[in-house]
Amino acid sequence: MALARTFAIALDGLRGHVVEVEADISAGLPAFVLIGLPDTALGESRKRVGAAAVNAGCPMTQKKLTVNLSPAALPKQGSGFDLAIAIAALSAAGTVPADSAARAVHIGELGLDGRLRPVPGVLPAVLAARDAGFSRVFVPAACADEAGLVEGIEVVGVTGLRTTAIAHGADLDPVEEEAVSSVGAEQDAVVEPDLADVAGNDEAVEALVAAAAGGHHVSMVGPPGAGKTMLAKRLPSLLPDLSDAAALEATCIRSLTGLRVGSDLVRRPPFEAPHHTASAAALVGGGGGRITPGAIVRATHGVLFLDEAAEFPPSVLDSLRQPLENGTITIHRARGAATFPARFQLVLASNPCPCGHWGSPDAECTCTPMARRRYQARMSGPLIDRVDIRLSVRRIGLAAVRGALARGEGRSSSDLRERVAAARSRAAERLRGTEWTRSAEVAGSWLRAPERRLSAVVTAPIDRALERGMITMRGYDRALRLAWTLADLDDAASPDVDHVGRALFLRRGMPA
Repeated sequence: MALARTFAIALDGLRGHVVEVEADISAGLPAFVLIGLPDTALGESRKRVGAAAVNAGCPMTQKKLTVNLSPAALPKQGSGFDLAIAIAALSAAGTVPADSAARAVHIGELGLDGRLRPVPGVLPAVLAARDAGFSRVFVPAACADEAGLVEGIEVVGVTGLRTTAIAHGADLDPVEEEAVSSVGAEQDAVVEPDLADVAGNDEAVEALVAAAAGGHHVSMVGPPGAGKTMLAKRLPSLLPDLSDAAALEATCIRSLTGLRVGSDLVRRPPFEAPHHTASAAALVGGGGGRITPGAIVRATHGVLFLDEAAEFPPSVLDSLRQPLENGTITIHRARGAATFPARFQLVLASNPCPCGHWGSPDAECTCTPMARRRYQARMSGPLIDRVDIRLSVRRIGLAAVRGALARGEGRSSSDLRERVAAARSRAAERLRGTEWTRSAEVAGSWLRAPERRLSAVVTAPIDRALERGMITMRGYDRALRLAWTLADLDDAASPDVDHVGRALFLRRGMPA
């Protein structure tokens, strides 16, 4: 009897679990038994691993081989366990030194020719291996740069099974082996549109600056051609570069979605704009087999833009309500559950009615009052209540455009980003010692605590709005957070009555 073990990583969202891969060779008819709750793709690894070992020149045993993936109760998905299974089997047969195999983690899918193919999620898997105390990990050569982003662990990029066995000390002759290249999209340099392209719409630009400074959600309603999409696409250009922790998380998400990750972390905030025909699974994540992240996860630390928001199915829009509050999304399926980060800025853009011309001075609306109400009700009240800034965007006339072009200075994204960065620094200093860094994240109870409570004179506008039922208690707290953001932009120690009034104006979309 021969028994050997090595290790792999099973991913649950961005969280990795160490899986011990045990291989046992015993007397009996030739058989390859795989146990430990594998899914279909992983169950097929028996045929892949057997053919890969033969074609790599290190065939597996002709006796009964049993491979166990432990813990057995943990669901395991995907083909990333192939290399670990093959090395454990070769180690049990004596081809690979058992002590070397037992100290390393192996990640990768084997082709029938014995070469190693890249798999999604290498970066979070290597992070999990390092955090579990491992000092060495074997990954496909195409993923070596990605895995190298993790410090504190030796990354060995290998081209195939034979190369991996030789790296462990197997007595095999080296052969020329061409690495399998990654097929994911390149991580191109982000070219962000600049707010200098926007002529006029000064109120909307200032509202975007406030949204960027505090991390507030935005809704824009206006006729076609008013510039809603143009403004929304330029919001990421106002956001500062991601911190190290946020950049690592954003890069892990990119890796998990199967996109190619280079030797640098993702530093610019991501921008996601799904089409209005997207399903709830496409928006929040899911899938029939492996649970994959949706648009809200890919937009983490960036912007999720829903253009023509009223055209989305109401059930799809309402699926955003829980992630907007919690900053995470847990997706439950029959085989298990996965939790992903979902802390993003939501930007909604919609027309005021089906024809788009309600309230427009230069076009006549042909919609009935009932059609307008039905159209606006597609975005539910609970969802809109979670949006801090609500803008009514109007078409800009020629005189306003010429006036904006004549002024022309101080409107570029780089200049406005400096204001945003300064405001965020003031907020971070005020929130030092708490779990928050931006005003939009702060709990209302913290802002209303006796040591930070604003005077009744300052909060009078939102107090009256709450008494009259114009805003909810959630809206009260969100207006208060927005007032603190406006104070940070003005370099004020705390909000005054003007900041609170402006916050209520932005939240209500009308004078207080």
